[in-house]
Amino acid sequence: MEHERKHRFLSGMALVMMALCLGVAPLAAATFTASLDRDTIALGETATLSLTFEGSQPNGTPQIRNIPGLQISYVGPSSQFSFVNGQTSSTITYHFTITASRTGEYTVPAMTAQVDGQSLTSQPLKLRVTQPNTPTPAEVNSGSQIAFMKLTLPKNEVYDGEVLAARLDVYLRNDVQNFGNFQFTATPADGFTVGKTVQTARQQVQIGSRVYTDISLSLALTATRTGPISVGPFAATAVIVVPSSDQRRDFFAFFGGGEQRQITLASDTATAQSLPLPADNKPANFNGAIGNYTMTLTAGPTNVAVGDPVTAHIQITGRGALDLLTLPGQPDWHDFKTYPPTSHVETTDPLGLQGTKTFEQIIAPQNMEVHELPPFSFSFFDPGAATYRTLTQPSIPLAVHSSGAASTPVIAAAKTGDSQNPPPQDILPIKEQLGAFLPAGPPLVTQPAFLAAQSLPVLAWLAALVWRRRTDSLANNPRLRRQRQVAQLVRTGLEDLRRLAAENQSDEFFAALFRLMQEQLGERLDCPASSITEAVIDERLARLGAPEAMLAGLRDLFHLCNQARYAPLRTSGELAAVIPQFEKAIRELQNVKA
Repeated sequence: MEHERKHRFLSGMALVMMALCLGVAPLAAATFTASLDRDTIALGETATLSLTFEGSQPNGTPQIRNIPGLQISYVGPSSQFSFVNGQTSSTITYHFTITASRTGEYTVPAMTAQVDGQSLTSQPLKLRVTQPNTPTPAEVNSGSQIAFMKLTLPKNEVYDGEVLAARLDVYLRNDVQNFGNFQFTATPADGFTVGKTVQTARQQVQIGSRVYTDISLSLALTATRTGPISVGPFAATAVIVVPSSDQRRDFFAFFGGGEQRQITLASDTATAQSLPLPADNKPANFNGAIGNYTMTLTAGPTNVAVGDPVTAHIQITGRGALDLLTLPGQPDWHDFKTYPPTSHVETTDPLGLQGTKTFEQIIAPQNMEVHELPPFSFSFFDPGAATYRTLTQPSIPLAVHSSGAASTPVIAAAKTGDSQNPPPQDILPIKEQLGAFLPAGPPLVTQPAFLAAQSLPVLAWLAALVWRRRTDSLANNPRLRRQRQVAQLVRTGLEDLRRLAAENQSDEFFAALFRLMQEQLGERLDCPASSITEAVIDERLARLGAPEAMLAGLRDLFHLCNQARYAPLRTSGELAAVIPQFEKAIRELQNVKA
């Protein structure tokens, strides 16, 4: 295969040189077009944007301005060169992926690129993002859905600024053998901000005629405005393992003899009504705190001089947006100089909505008339009771005494009547003696250090040229890029295997071993890693002339992985003994030419 590619490349170059020498038709005028692989996607799906330049290439990678609601990521370039009927043509295409954060109609505006001194403009493109398909209650109850999601809010009325713990349930039918690589692809919210997400529970539930595994997630949501607000539909992808259509003992036998699938999940939209905070009975020092809290205050030292620091420790404990809590101003502390407080938060729940926030504030009494630290008050709105509450700590006695008067130091200046040192003259006389002449050194052009310094820019330019050519070559060779990525993955994976063996984590050890073998075999055979099974050893590797010893080693590794589910190795020594066998198989596999 490598020989054929070299032969085609040399043949193409020869044809190009013949065309140039014989004066064939020149390259056509440069054109610039933009296209989408599809103009309608569901929320959570991805569209591909292609910017194609024919006849020439632009001055650098085209830049796409930000489009609200869309996330555009650069993938890489691809190029094509053809010679047909005496006419040459070249095409370079820059690929981007587009993911939407909410539904709607979007316009990718016309783009302008500089090509050979002229400006080329593409046409604008339309992209429509629709709601993802969610199963109906009848489909769920029938048990036909292998997996689905459900998003619920704890209540339908919230207050502006209130924090909620929403619940997202991922349901997996009982024939799903494994579940992983769960990733959100869209988390739209209108009037909410979506915060931290954590898994809280996993249980078996009966839905309709089937049993499902319910994986519960908690999400922190904060209302950001009043009126109707909503969150969702959430979209996500995941990889599951289900019973295989055939009963062969393939690579995924470790997961129960099943086959791997990637699925797309979507939830419904959850809505709520956001209410404004009441204006009646609002405390004067209320600064936006919403939740349910308690407070304690301590201060010390209590026997100080005027201007000495006193540290006040304020602890606010409860449930709410602890990170956003700030200390209110205290009008009664007018006889103290206050400094900006420091704070830290200690949470007691996974979402960080419950715990304690501790403030430390330095204050200094300004006169001896101060006999106490006045009461401290903190107000918040309790959404459960729909009312404002004010917490007050009593005053703390202080003993403030004078700081004492310090005498101002006097610096004694020595008086001298010495008139022998006259003041300097404003105008100095011309120097009559120029001093000794020193011989001049050799010219700069004869000095090695100067010549070496002049060669540095040339060497830097050559290094940059070599680096750029290697980068372009790598960008146009996806096979080489994958080979390097897999090599790096294997290097880091070996470190993980040694660590897991030392920690005696048998299940994680063999799961990592399976993934590394899958990636290395997929790279050697130039096929997706997810399609690799144990059958490729005899079906494809043997045809490539791989040594029988290497094939036997790979079969042993696959058998170890298949047996690990039922008879796991329990000692670190047994796990560590597998690593040299894997390293040997990988070294031999990397020498196989696909």
